[in-house]
Amino acid sequence: MEQIKKKFELTENAIEVLKRRYLKKNEEGIIIETPEELFTRVAYAIAQIDSLYGKSEKEVYKTREEFFELMTSLKFLPNSPTLMNAGTSLGQLSACFVLPVEDSMEGIFDAVKYAAIIHKSGGGTGFSFSRLRPKGDVVGSTKGVSSGPVSFMSVFDAATEAVKQGGRRRGANMGLLRVDHPDILEFITCKDDLTKFTNFNISVGLTEEFMRSVINDEEYDLVNPRSGKIVKRLKAKEVFDLIVHQAWKNGEPGIVFLDRINAANPTPSLGEIEATNPCGEQPLLPYESCNLGSINLAKMVKGNSVDWELLRDTVWKAVHFLDNVIDANKYPLPIIEKNTKANRKIGLGVMGWADMLIQLRIPYNSKEALSLAEEVMKFILNEGRLASQELAKQRGTFPNYEKSIYYGKMPLRNATITTIAPTGTLSIIAGCSSGIEPLFAICFVRNVMDGTKLIEVNPYFKKEMERLGIWSEALANKIAESGSIQGIKEIPEEIKRIFVTAHEVSPSDHVRMQAAFQRYVDNAVSKTVNLPNQATEEDVREVYLLAYRLGCKGVTVYRDGSRQGQVIQKGKTESPTLQINLKPRKRPEILSGVTRLMKTGCGNLYVTINKDKDGNLFEVFTNIGKAGGCAASQAEAIGRLISLALRSGIEPQEIVKQLKGISCHAPVWSGNGKITSCSDAIAKAIEAELRETKGGSLVNKDEITNNSEAAHYGACPECGSSLSYEEGCVICHSCGFTRCS
Repeated sequence: MEQIKKKFELTENAIEVLKRRYLKKNEEGIIIETPEELFTRVAYAIAQIDSLYGKSEKEVYKTREEFFELMTSLKFLPNSPTLMNAGTSLGQLSACFVLPVEDSMEGIFDAVKYAAIIHKSGGGTGFSFSRLRPKGDVVGSTKGVSSGPVSFMSVFDAATEAVKQGGRRRGANMGLLRVDHPDILEFITCKDDLTKFTNFNISVGLTEEFMRSVINDEEYDLVNPRSGKIVKRLKAKEVFDLIVHQAWKNGEPGIVFLDRINAANPTPSLGEIEATNPCGEQPLLPYESCNLGSINLAKMVKGNSVDWELLRDTVWKAVHFLDNVIDANKYPLPIIEKNTKANRKIGLGVMGWADMLIQLRIPYNSKEALSLAEEVMKFILNEGRLASQELAKQRGTFPNYEKSIYYGKMPLRNATITTIAPTGTLSIIAGCSSGIEPLFAICFVRNVMDGTKLIEVNPYFKKEMERLGIWSEALANKIAESGSIQGIKEIPEEIKRIFVTAHEVSPSDHVRMQAAFQRYVDNAVSKTVNLPNQATEEDVREVYLLAYRLGCKGVTVYRDGSRQGQVIQKGKTESPTLQINLKPRKRPEILSGVTRLMKTGCGNLYVTINKDKDGNLFEVFTNIGKAGGCAASQAEAIGRLISLALRSGIEPQEIVKQLKGISCHAPVWSGNGKITSCSDAIAKAIEAELRETKGGSLVNKDEITNNSEAAHYGACPECGSSLSYEEGCVICHSCGFTRCS
C-alpha cells in the first residue's frame, strides 16, 4: 500500500489520543503506525470499494487522494471503528447496532451472544426489552413465573463487563423499555443501585398516547406484551414525575419519543423501530447497523460567513465515503450484513458547531444561532440527498427502496443520510468543539503522561485576547479554575457573549438548539441538556415537555454534580446540603471482615475491610507487602482516613468515588481490571465488598449512583484529567476516554 505523502497539522492532544486509541500496535503493545499511515490505511481501504462499481485504477487512486485529504484536512472524520479497523484484519467499521430481544430463553441468550460478538469487534448495541413478558407472568414451558426484563438486563450487563472490547473501545449498551410495559416502574429506578447496569444507558420509550395522558392528567394502560391484554392502569403524570425525579437525581433514564421516531421510519413496511444505539441518536430496525461520520464546521468558515461551496464539496465526498464504508465493512453477523446492505443507512453529522459560531461572532444562546443551525443542517441534508441520488444513478438504489417512503419520489442510495452523533474523541483529533454542544470550558487543565499539568486554551479565545492585548498566562490560569470567563472584569462584555460554556446556556436554549438541528436530521441528535446543580425537578420537567413540543426525538439531561453525591433539594431558593454525620463511632472490641489481595504497580496490596454487627463497613487496614517506604505509609494513611470517614457516617460509595480512578506512574492490569494506583486498588476492594454484600444498611437508595469508572465524573480513570458529560456520554477532553462512544 503506497503511502500518500502530504503535510497536515495535528495538535499535541490529537497526537496523544491517536497514540492511545487509534494507531496500530504490535503484540507487545508497541505503536507501529504514524498518523499519516493511519489515514493512508483508511483512505486506501475505503476508496478501493470504487473498483467494485467499475472504476478504473486511476479513478480509484483519485478517490483515495480525496478521502485522504478529507480526513487529514480535518474537514471530515468517520466514526472511531472505521479509523481503528479499516484496512486491518478485524475490519469491523460500524459504531452502532440494534439487536432484538425475543420473549424466549433462546431469543434472550442469542441476543447476549450476539452482543458479545459485537462488543468484541468494537461496536455498541441497543436493545428494547419491551417484548419480554413482565415479572411474575406465567412461563408456559415450565409452569413457572418470569423474572421480567430488568432481571435479564443484568445478564447483558455481565456479558459486556466480561468483554470490555479489548481495551480500545469499551462495551456500551442502550436499554429501552416502552412506558406501557407492566414493569416500567422497576425499569425507571433500576439504576439506583450502585452495583447494577454499569454498562448500560437506559431510556424510556414514550408514546403519543402517554404524552397526551400526561398533559391531560389522565390514566393510561399497561399492556402485557405476551398476551396483549391490559393488566393495569397508572396515572401518567405520576409515572412522568418518577422519570423526572430519576433524571434529576442521576441523569437517567433519558426519554425517547417512539411514535415520533417511527413517523420518520424510512421503511415502515419492514417493521417498527424499537430501540436506538447507546447514545440515542441512531434509531435502527432489529439487526441493522449504521456507519457514522462528522463534518467539522469549524473548517467551513470563510471570512465572516459560511463557506457554502466548501461545505457542499465536503458533504458530497463524505456521502461517497460513508456509502463505501458499507461495502468495505466486515460485519460481525451475516444477518446484520444483509439488513445493513438492504437499507444502506448512513449517518452524516457535524462537530465544531460552537467554533463556527465563535468565528462568525454569533452567541450560542441567540436566535441568530438557531436560525443558522437550521440553515446549515438543511443545506447538509439537501446536499446529502443530492449526493445519494447521484450514487443511486451510478450504483443503484438501496435494495429495499421499493418498500420505502421514498419510492416513486426520490431515488436514493441510502435510506437515511443524516445523524448527529457524539464526537468525543473525534473532536479532539480534529481540534474542535464536540458535536453541536457549546464549549465545555474556555481553558482547562490537561494532565500529560509524565504527570505534569498543562493549561489547554481555546485557540479562538486566545487569538481574541492577543488581538485586544490582554492575553497572559496568568489570565489562562485564572480562567482554568472554573473554565468560564464570565466573572473576569478585564474581559469585554462582547467577548463574554460569544464565549459561553455549556453551563452558561439556559436549559431551554439547549433544547431549542437540539430541535433546530433535528428538523433537518433523518435520524436523531445526540446532545446533553446541562442543568446547574441547584436545578429543581420542575426544571427537568420543563426540559422534557419543551423537547416534546419542539419535535425532538428524545432528550438527555444532566444536572451538574448529581452523580457526585446526592443532594437534598429544598426548593429553588434554598441551597442544597449534604446529610452527613461527622461524629465518629466508638470501635467495638471485636470486628469481623475480609482481606482482599489487590495487585498494584507497587506490589501486592492486602486490603482488610471490617464490618460492624449490622454488616456496615467500619474500618479499613492496608498492607503493601514488601514495597515499604512511602507506598506503605501512604496506603496506611489512606486506610486510617477511610476508617475515620466510615465511623463518621460517610457512605462507602462516596469514599469509593473519591479514590477510584486516581492515577500513578505505574498502572497494572489484573483480575480486577486496570488498577491505576494504590488508591484505586483500595477503592476497588471496597467496591467489591459492597457488590457482594446483600441488603442491609449499605444500600441507601437516595445516595447511590452508577459505579462505572467514569460515573462520578471527577477524574478520568486513564489520565486523571477532569471528565465532562456531553452528548449523552462521559468524555475526557484530555485523553479521549469515553464510556459509551
